[in-house]
Amino acid sequence: MKKVAILQSNYIPWKGYFDMINMVDEFVLYDDMQYTKRDWRNRNIIKTFQGMQWISIPVATKGKFYQKINETEVISSEWVDEHWKTLQYNYARAKHFDEYSETIKELYEQCREEKYLSRINYIFLKKICEILNIDTKITWSSEYNLIDGKTEKLVGICKQAGADCYLSGPAAKDYIENELFANESIALEYMDYSGYKEYSQLHGEFLHSVTILDMIFNLGKETNQYMKSF
Repeated sequence: MKKVAILQSNYIPWKGYFDMINMVDEFVLYDDMQYTKRDWRNRNIIKTFQGMQWISIPVATKGKFYQKINETEVISSEWVDEHWKTLQYNYARAKHFDEYSETIKELYEQCREEKYLSRINYIFLKKICEILNIDTKITWSSEYNLIDGKTEKLVGICKQAGADCYLSGPAAKDYIENELFANESIALEYMDYSGYKEYSQLHGEFLHSVTILDMIFNLGKETNQYMKSF
């Protein structure tokens, strides 16, 4: 059985995102969808001495309401140094920061000249999957022939990918037409994000929704033990 998931790319996402990647045989980046502001595409959460903080990549959106995620351009490269310095300042005392700092710093350097948000997200996704020992095939929705309709498009990608099962995020329950998957004999499953174990974090009260880097810096090779797909 081949299982597929299809999700928009996020900037260094949380553990649940990487669990989804690890639970399927092919993970499709749904980056020909419309870019949404104030979402996870270009930002994520870290813990700081002052509490929760968003780190965001500045992107061009003015007059581009209908632009796709893979068309969204980064405004400048200043965010590279800002984000890395912010991570250094707030995670330097984390148990495994020194072990991974050079690797993550190099990722930021790779992204300095990248023009498109999708490429930046992809660079981080691929390397973090390597750190977590996730070897799932990652592809782009633009590699497939896309048809109209929210559910129809997902079913079409699954068929072309040879999927027997589609793993969806739970929020999609609001719009997915289950029968369209059933008509193509594709099983439909929904990701369950409940039941994650807490781990030792810096800076106060525990927070599940932070970027995966929080786990990597705090847990190192034990990160997988606090995820659901290992």
